[in-house]
Amino acid sequence: MPDETALDHAHAAMSAAPSDVAARMAFHACLADSELFLMLEEEAKGETLRPQVFPLESGPVVLAFDTEARLAGFAGAAVPYAALPGRVLARMLAGQALGLGLNLDVAPSSILLPAEAMDWLAGMLNETPREMTARPEEITPPGALPEALLPALDARLARAAGLAQAAWLCGVRYKGGGQGHLLAFVGTVPEAERALARAVGEALAFSGLEAAALDVAFLDAEDALLPRLARVGLRFDLPEPEAAPEPPGPRPAPGTDPERPPRLR
Repeated sequence: MPDETALDHAHAAMSAAPSDVAARMAFHACLADSELFLMLEEEAKGETLRPQVFPLESGPVVLAFDTEARLAGFAGAAVPYAALPGRVLARMLAGQALGLGLNLDVAPSSILLPAEAMDWLAGMLNETPREMTARPEEITPPGALPEALLPALDARLARAAGLAQAAWLCGVRYKGGGQGHLLAFVGTVPEAERALARAVGEALAFSGLEAAALDVAFLDAEDALLPRLARVGLRFDLPEPEAAPEPPGPRPAPGTDPERPPRLR
């Protein structure tokens, strides 16, 4: 179908292999990355949203769609809505005992996700790797890693345009025998560490590798560790920002800041 979306494809892969953990993880990762259109009772007021809540036998749910056309097709008329990333919606619903009806009756990816699933997804999105506090004694090429990790890292770092220049992934051994993997960023812009650590945490969570299995470091361009990393590490180049930041303007729309999900009312 020409109008199929990334969520349709991820849902089809998950449905075709119900026991495949990787397929389920890929669907939820796609859900977190997708822009969703949340059906509202009334137009958003500031940072407060009042979604339409539907009382189903399995529990109350809100409805969201991955295209405006699908929202309109379900509603049959113009309705107020808020456009926000799936990750923001998950954090907004977490702990509210509200499930999510996604693309209900209008797409191949029609699915009901219970409140517990939204709580789980929000928890996955909050996973962060630990920041390195010790200098490694030995640096080696990356060892065995989940097959899904590298493309997941590549995709999430591609969205972190301008936050750093590059990153190297390598194996490390610390004094005392501790070992693992390290992702070291260089050229990080001020105060971008948290956003980068969160992006790495999401890649880890959805690829089956625990956050504790990978350390993150933020190094200066002159750090003596960099030549060693460059010799054996796997390099990720972060893209340049597309344009200079816009000057301060009106208050941003609800859901545009993933660190500050809108409030429910």
